[in-house]
Amino acid sequence: MKLYSAYQQPKPRMEEQLLSPVMPRTLAEKNARWALLITLLGTMVLCALLTQLLFWPRLGGPPGGKSNQAPGPTCKDPCQAVLVESIPEGLTFASGPTHPTISQAWLDLAAGAHRSLDIASFYWTLTNQDTRTQEPSAQQGERVLQELLNLAPKGVNVRVAVSKPNGPQPQADLQALLDSGAQIRMVDMQRLTHGVLHTKFWVVDQTHIYIGSANMDWRSLTQVKELGVVVYNCSCLAQDLAKVFEAYWYLGQSGSAIPSPWPDSYATRYNLDSPLQLQLNGTPARVYFSSAPPSLCPAGRTPDLSALLSLVDDARGFVYVAVMNYLPTMEFSHPRRFWPAIDDGLRRAAYERGVKVRLLVSCWDHSEPSLLPFLRSLAALQDNRTHYDVQVRLFVVPADEAQARIPYARVNHNKYMVTDRAAYIGTSNWSGSYFTQTAGSALVVNQTGAAGAAGDPGLREQLEAVFLRDWDSVYSHELDDPLAAGNSCRLL
Repeated sequence: MKLYSAYQQPKPRMEEQLLSPVMPRTLAEKNARWALLITLLGTMVLCALLTQLLFWPRLGGPPGGKSNQAPGPTCKDPCQAVLVESIPEGLTFASGPTHPTISQAWLDLAAGAHRSLDIASFYWTLTNQDTRTQEPSAQQGERVLQELLNLAPKGVNVRVAVSKPNGPQPQADLQALLDSGAQIRMVDMQRLTHGVLHTKFWVVDQTHIYIGSANMDWRSLTQVKELGVVVYNCSCLAQDLAKVFEAYWYLGQSGSAIPSPWPDSYATRYNLDSPLQLQLNGTPARVYFSSAPPSLCPAGRTPDLSALLSLVDDARGFVYVAVMNYLPTMEFSHPRRFWPAIDDGLRRAAYERGVKVRLLVSCWDHSEPSLLPFLRSLAALQDNRTHYDVQVRLFVVPADEAQARIPYARVNHNKYMVTDRAAYIGTSNWSGSYFTQTAGSALVVNQTGAAGAAGDPGLREQLEAVFLRDWDSVYSHELDDPLAAGNSCRLL
């Protein structure tokens, strides 16, 4: 009862609090007290106004605004982005966009290197010694390797961070690079995170970059469908991606351990909350790199999964995904573990906001048998009663008799997502282990509301066109399409 009665005691007004406990005895004292009160109230109002002006971007932006992101750092470089692809031999599209090849992009980057070239990679088989054949389509990879071997003798500082193999793996390319004067470090991700170094990117002269799905493998240039992006003359981005490489380079030292926390030199200012603002092909863009796993994210670096899910949650019209492998599981864990983080995000987008979801997943000899039931479960959201707009298809790269004999080829290896607001070009397959244990990275580009220069489509629009070309092609099959079974797809 006493506790309740205490709450009933009337609180003194602000004026009384400021003037108590001693009331002024003279008119001068009284005027001084009121002057102090007015000053304090004026200061509070001014602080409130300054807070609104200085920090409104972090509180949701202006009325009617489209972005909750705070204005990030600005880059004045004339950044030019080019989508690049590898289209397997024998695969043709009746219509749709075409882009420069990854092999030509790599050759151009190598030829343009004057000071340094850093490459983060999973493995190296640019010659076809691993298959012990004389496959003519390996010539493109062999030419790329030869160009790389010419760099160190010219004074270019070549560094390669590569995943330490867990078993027998061809080493001829790496040995040739060492002999040419390149520096190589093997990163023991199995010891560090129980994963691998799955990243695939180049940094040239801290000015130009490549990032995408293609491994340093001759098949990635002629026998596997790949997608990546080259960004030229963009030192702001290149220097930031170089920090990701430096983390790998540090971990490639003998006996290294993952720092906690990472030194400040590895930190970044560009992330989900504060993206780099720049002109990309003359079009305003907000850009940053994400990285996986979280333990390899120094201060400021957005974890790859957080970046991916933020784009799904931000979509208002559609989410289009093209990825080699999609599993809501910890794919390589023992015992088996369910991992629905991305699956839940896609379902939530379709259910809560009516977002159109399209998922294009590869089907080939090495597809996980559990892939199909999980895809069917996601596709089952759409029926005539719910009106949820979710569709899932399999992409099958056809192979003739000779092509079918090439190991680990004839597959759509893409790893990207495009929404009505942003583009995501990554290096990871979409299952749990790739985001929690495996080293990967992605470029995130947001061009919401930005008009392309001279009517040219922005990077996001270009990526959307690539997806629609593939989705509408003869290589895209319904989940229960029996025609897919005869073309390197063993799930049906």
